Order: sequence, then structure tokens, then C-alpha cells
Amino acid sequence: MIRVRVIPVLLISKGGLVKSIRFKKYQYVGDPINAVKIFNEKEIDEIVILDIDATREGRGPNMQQVKEIAGEAFIPLAYGGGISKIDEIKEMFYLGVEKVILNSQAAKNPSLINNAAKLVGSQSVVVSIDVKKNFFGKYRVYTRNGTENTGMDPVVFAGKMQEEGAGEIFMNSIDKDGMYSGYDLELVKIVTDSLSIPLIICGGASSVDDFRPAIQHGASAVAAGSLFVFQRPHKAVLISYPSQDVLKEKLYSSL
Repeated sequence: MIRVRVIPVLLISKGGLVKSIRFKKYQYVGDPINAVKIFNEKEIDEIVILDIDATREGRGPNMQQVKEIAGEAFIPLAYGGGISKIDEIKEMFYLGVEKVILNSQAAKNPSLINNAAKLVGSQSVVVSIDVKKNFFGKYRVYTRNGTENTGMDPVVFAGKMQEEGAGEIFMNSIDKDGMYSGYDLELVKIVTDSLSIPLIICGGASSVDDFRPAIQHGASAVAAGSLFVFQRPHKAVLISYPSQDVLKEKLYSSL
């Protein structure tokens, strides 16, 4: 039996917790501190929190909010959004963050990955890669919360990030985000075939049943947002997480 990380992803906008559909149509779903407190009790492996406003607003991380969240999180915390300086990374680790997530700056300034890895170790540096298919069906890497097409192929870009010192790739399918249609297994396969570092796949999970195929196609961990904050079919806000018994039955024991 193989134990796989199953990671909730929380998005912060204007200080509140939001969820998106294809990186658009944002819906307010509550207070991030309350969500973290609930997840503390759910036996989760780690949590990803992304400030989706920071880069767009041209600012660094909200360190006061980072401090408040880290102070409440009794689980490993990975945080991203607006990180562009090595001093910001130092401060975030001082505040209690265990992993930093870099997205736009990874594409703009790859040396930051290398410098961060030297400072805190590769295992604590995650590169977030947002991917969308273009008109011709080709995968392309997007930055700035999915608004800027870099023109780069995700396979090539992920390989470059690995070379720079990233210890993990967090890959999100823009097309699948909030759609409950399952992970993009083709994307998982082509990217992981070229990597030796772990890949976390995000975007599209509709149930625990979607986790196993993603792992079988090469992902090392699975992540989800809507699945853990909404109760379907009416999308009422309800923070949830599968029990360890359910994960053993549906995921671990079949790998």
C-alpha cells in the first residue's frame, strides 16, 4: 500500500477565500483562517495557499496574513503569490511557511529558483505551472493568474525548473479548473515522463475516484480546491476532506 499526498488548495483574493472556474468566475467562500482551522482537524497531509492578487497588483506577499495563517496551521503549509525576492522567502520561513510556491517569477527570473533552493533546500521550493491548451490543441504555460501566455511548452518549462533546483512541480490545468471533469491525465503523463522530481496535479477533481488515475499516470500527489470546499450538486460551501479509511480503500490500497 502506497500513501499518497492529497492536498487542499485555498485561493486568497481581497483577504478572503475564493474559488474559481477556469481561473475566472471567482466566488467568495469564506475566511481563510477558519478554513485552515477546519483542515487542521481533518488529518490532511499539507495545504497549499495561493494569494492570487499579489502579482497582478504588483506587490509582495501580505506578510501579516502569512503570519496569521501560519500561526493557525498545524499542518505543513506551502504558500505562493507575489514572491519575487530572496528576502521575502527568508521572512516567510521565519513566519512558519514550510514551502514557497513560485509561478510568475519562475518564468521571469529562473535564477530565483536556484537561489531559493540554495537558501532553504530544493525540497522546500515548488514551482507552480498553470497550463492551458491553445487553439491548435497545444499545451502552453500561463503566468499572472492565467492571464499571460508565455508561449512555453510545459514539458520544456518543467524540465528547466527542475534544472534550476525546484524540488517539486505544482501543475494546474486552467481548462479543468472548477469543472469537476477529472484531471488532465495526458498532461500528467507527458510532463512526468520528462521529470525526476515529484509532480502535484491540480484542476478537475470531482471525487476521490479521480485520484488513482492521476497517480497511475505519473503524479506523485493530487490537489483539489472545489472538491474540498463545496458540497455538490448545489455548490453549498462546506469544508470537507476524505477520511483516512476512505483514502485507504479508494486510493492507497489500489496502488
